[in-house]
Amino acid sequence: MGAAGRAADPARRWYEEELGWPTAPGCPVRLVVGVRFDVLEVPAEAGYAALRRLGPGSPVAVRGDRMRLLVAAGSAEELPGLLEWLEWGTLTLDLVAMGAGGLLDAPAPPMPGRCPRWPLPLDHRGARGAGVWLRPPKPGCETEASLPALSAVGGGGAAPDLVRLVDTVATQCHRIRLRRACAPPPARSRASRP
Repeated sequence: MGAAGRAADPARRWYEEELGWPTAPGCPVRLVVGVRFDVLEVPAEAGYAALRRLGPGSPVAVRGDRMRLLVAAGSAEELPGLLEWLEWGTLTLDLVAMGAGGLLDAPAPPMPGRCPRWPLPLDHRGARGAGVWLRPPKPGCETEASLPALSAVGGGGAAPDLVRLVDTVATQCHRIRLRRACAPPPARSRASRP
């Protein structure tokens, strides 16, 4: 996209110029995944339980009843093996990884001086349905250093541990699945009874 297109779209300008994140051409603004970060998308309930596993600078977005946790680039490739190693590989979990080649609808950039309510209601969709930042990325900060990564295991670095994050969200996704499976069926109304 040319300079005129970026100038006309403040969201694109914020992502490209303030954060240095690549965007895909076209509208709405979509972030290119797999270059600066990958994304783990989980039910919001599981994501809220995992927030303590993230560093304070780790960006997190919410769209509807889904939470998007930004993790180190390359993490999506590692997820199947990591789930297998953690003994979650045989279960179907509501956990989606986006990596290289993926596109993420960009949440609206945060408004200066305003924080989103926390926790956000599960039906919160944000501008143009792309969601909102629960923990927005901060311009001028090295976001990648705060993202959960495999290299953090036992390394004592500043990055959060991807293994603990994945184990936490997998556990929460499984609990949600069990709770839904064990829930009684919805009561039938009198009008629908024979």
